[in-house]
Amino acid sequence: MRRSIFVIAALAAGMVASTANAQDATLRQACGADVRTLCAGIMPGGGRIKQCMVEKFDQLSDGCKAALKDKQALQGSK
Repeated sequence: MRRSIFVIAALAAGMVASTANAQDATLRQACGADVRTLCAGIMPGGGRIKQCMVEKFDQLSDGCKAALKDKQALQGSK
C-alpha cells in the first residue's frame, strides 16, 4: 500500500513538473525575442529579467502578453 501511494505521488509530481516545463517552453518561445530586444544587457538572475518585462509590459508583443496571461491564469487555478 505504501509503495502504491509513493508511486502515485511520484507520478503526480512528475506531471506537475512536466506542465511547468511546458509552460516555460511556451513562454521562452513567445517572449524570447522581446526579452532579447527590450531587456538586452540585463544580467539574468535575481528576478531582473522578470522586472524588466514588468517595466516594459506595454512594449511586449501580443503573443508574449498572451503567454504571460495564460501562465498567470494557470497558476491562479492551482
